[in-house]
Amino acid sequence: MDLLNNLALGFSTAFSLTNLLYCFIGVTLGTLIGVLPGLGPVATLAMLLPITYSLDPTAALIMLAGIYYGSQYGGSTTAILVNLPGESASVVTCLDGYQMARKGKAGTALGLAAIGSFIAGCFATVLVAAFAPPLIELAFKFGPAEYFSLMVLGLVGAVVLANGSILKAFAMIILGLLLGIIGADVNSGAFRFDFGISELQDGIDFVAISMGLFGFTEIMVNLQKGEARESLTEKVGSIWPSKKEFLKAIPSISRGTLLGSFLGILPGGGALLASFASYSLEKKLGGTNAEPPFGEGNLNGVAGPESANNAGAQTSFIPMLTLGIPSNATMALMIGALMIHNITPGPQVMSTNPTLFWGLVASMWIGNLMLVILNLPLIGIWVQLLR
Repeated sequence: MDLLNNLALGFSTAFSLTNLLYCFIGVTLGTLIGVLPGLGPVATLAMLLPITYSLDPTAALIMLAGIYYGSQYGGSTTAILVNLPGESASVVTCLDGYQMARKGKAGTALGLAAIGSFIAGCFATVLVAAFAPPLIELAFKFGPAEYFSLMVLGLVGAVVLANGSILKAFAMIILGLLLGIIGADVNSGAFRFDFGISELQDGIDFVAISMGLFGFTEIMVNLQKGEARESLTEKVGSIWPSKKEFLKAIPSISRGTLLGSFLGILPGGGALLASFASYSLEKKLGGTNAEPPFGEGNLNGVAGPESANNAGAQTSFIPMLTLGIPSNATMALMIGALMIHNITPGPQVMSTNPTLFWGLVASMWIGNLMLVILNLPLIGIWVQLLR
């Protein structure tokens, strides 16, 4: 009964006119960011963090969350039609989605991606609502040793799960730790590495460092390089898959949803890891008898990863909301948004700000419904924009 009462509180918060508006703005911006290649949710959230100063905390978090999981929907559009991932988690969608488009099945690929994303998003939101309260009870029992172990796990996970050179990943972890110790020591009050600059005595501002790392650099890189791709936006066709295609995709959607939901909770996880893991799983299950082969337009290579990345995007809110520990860079920015409003992320958020917590959970259901409307009946608008 407590869960039903909490969800009732959440829906009453999420259905307010202001929060509905910001939810719609968030998912629309997220879809746009996903459709336009290169920008990505991290850079966008970094640039929009200062705007949240003037917003109500609940509305701000609902909008930022909508941008994050909305970008997972939109990222599949460019991956399928232009062979250019609009968002990093959509990289594997290019492998089979673009080949489906070249065979005249662009609409089917887009439809399966949107349907799989909706199913996965709704399931992941149920997990957030069901498992967050017991996890919070567990979090209250955490002491210094447990938090230290979790932080070490996150740092180790960031190195192990990093793409490319492990040495570079380790170097970035060390750099992050060095930046983190700038400012006043929590215990002694002594100033460390401030070089006599008063602005550094409180540490490096989170908004400033995220803007520098993700915002301005991404803009400059995209302005510097121009890329051309073969665009298959002329004949998208019907976006509704046939009954046979949908039934064939259901197992991969289910597997992607479960796998993404689990991986989203892990440190260093989220949508990117979930989509790659799902594609690897589908490819192994399909084997050499897959028809068509993976990489040549297999619909399971689209449905599975697209379901996984949306499930991973939404379950990554669980460690952020319950433990105050980000599972990826986007969740770190979410924590920054909470701290801007003097809200300490962690297990006390649910008790001190129940409307914010449950309003965010309820808004995910509403946002997923909005995204289906934006990505199925209105897919033509995004195709025209891409063209």
